Amino acid sequence: MNILQSIKNNIPNTITCLNLLCGALAIVVSFDPFATTTVLGLQGYQLAFAFIALGAVADFCDGLVARLLNAVSPLGKELDSLSDCVTFGLAPAMILFNVMVPAGCPQWMCYAAMLIPIFGALRLARFNIDTNQATTFTGLPIPANAIFWIGFINYYANHHTISPWIVLALIVALSLLMVCNLRMFSLKIHSFGIKETFRQYALIIAAVAFLVVGGISGLACVIIFYVIASALFPEK
Repeated sequence: MNILQSIKNNIPNTITCLNLLCGALAIVVSFDPFATTTVLGLQGYQLAFAFIALGAVADFCDGLVARLLNAVSPLGKELDSLSDCVTFGLAPAMILFNVMVPAGCPQWMCYAAMLIPIFGALRLARFNIDTNQATTFTGLPIPANAIFWIGFINYYANHHTISPWIVLALIVALSLLMVCNLRMFSLKIHSFGIKETFRQYALIIAAVAFLVVGGISGLACVIIFYVIASALFPEK
């Protein structure tokens, strides 16, 4: 293999590593969630959200670039899963943990946030060995789980009056959703026919409405809508 071919094959993996780096940086800044940073005056937890968002962009681009360069590989697939577990599993869990502590939650309950990366890892492992998840998903995808927690944490960080038991219930519920057998529809739009893609269009409309009304916190409602729509209108 010549040098140029080797460089081409590793471009997608480099982008995947950027996803992993973003997740790691999100974890670092999450340890001081309410400190004002030098980046646009964002607080620590808000900057962590930004790093996760950048990780999501890299996660989208690595697969796209791999297909364009014809550089899809088993190594890239495994590296992608490891990166996703950090960026969309461990990072949201650490942000939640570091927000729960100053909110006065019992210490043992704060550690329950670690269920998120554990079940996220199980979700990714199942995805890697399941050939039936090309166009639909079994269980809540880990990036969608991260989106929920970004929305919820944004609300929770400003409303510490939420009962710790509600937070615990959400941790358990979202963790189980990742490994349940519920068939979740793909977010990709493969045609413009309303009948075939009405769920995707309904989700887009709902997402816009929730974001307009609730801002970043509305992301949690978007994922709840996604779960309910998948349950009510399953894949045939």
